[in-house]
Amino acid sequence: MIEVEALTKRYGSTAAVDGLTFTARPGSVTGFLGPNGAGKSTTMRMIVGLERPTSGTATVDGRRYADLAAPLHAVGVMLDARSVHPGRTAFRHLLAQARTHGIPRSRVDEVIAATGLESVAGRRAGTFSLGMGQRLGIAGALLGDPATLILDEPVNGLDPDGVLWVRRLVRDLAAEGRTVLLSSHLMHELALCADRVVIIGRGRLLADASVPEIVARSERAGVVRVRTAEPEALATALLGLGADVVPHEPGVLHVRGTTVDDVGAAARRCGATVLELATEGGSLEDAYLELTADAVEYRGGDGATGLAHAGGAR
Repeated sequence: MIEVEALTKRYGSTAAVDGLTFTARPGSVTGFLGPNGAGKSTTMRMIVGLERPTSGTATVDGRRYADLAAPLHAVGVMLDARSVHPGRTAFRHLLAQARTHGIPRSRVDEVIAATGLESVAGRRAGTFSLGMGQRLGIAGALLGDPATLILDEPVNGLDPDGVLWVRRLVRDLAAEGRTVLLSSHLMHELALCADRVVIIGRGRLLADASVPEIVARSERAGVVRVRTAEPEALATALLGLGADVVPHEPGVLHVRGTTVDDVGAAARRCGATVLELATEGGSLEDAYLELTADAVEYRGGDGATGLAHAGGAR
């Protein structure tokens, strides 16, 4: 179990992490989300002792990482899959790690097989693609058969088959009773594999809840979308029922405070032809973007318009 309590990290006057508290529990996958610069990497580095907190605590099974007698057996970590000596082969890299903890060579062979690296185990890591480097990083995290895993962007650079493999892997690890803390920018993927989501912005906690609870916070959740040839007539009928009606695009209404059945019945009564009728379910991405709208440090411009202005200023 990972416990973060009032964790703070300051660099001069800047608070990279500001009073953060959350728990990642055994038997579940905890998604860790936030915009670039939100403090995710700093938090994970403090959990594994690579940064010293200004205040607060971060522990694994009740102990600081620095106090763990055999860290590889307690916590499997992948924070930067490319932090491997480029001249070492995948096998030699893993064997060197294993020897620090008395882990047998047979376990090295096991994690190489488990991560699909058999055919490239004798190749130097510096020649690896991004996806192969990710697999090697995951192999290193699994090496000590730890009860807790911390994986930062593990699907980055993987092909669809590799993404599916990581999804199954983390779900299987959690099913074995392990704690999995997983950071990713792929919202759809996290929605499929995470049990709980922790969202931070500007170093502070914005949300800590199950995926369905987070999704339910989206403004789109529970909205009835109806496309009709007579939007004005239908809007009037729905307003008469006390529903909240918002024109969304030509011929399309977004309706809150009622059900699909009620919208269909209102359309029949007022003679409006319904061309499309469905409930919007919302998504983790919708909820995330709404929660972090005021916490984005690096925001893009207005697409082609911004590029056009840039071009004209040359």
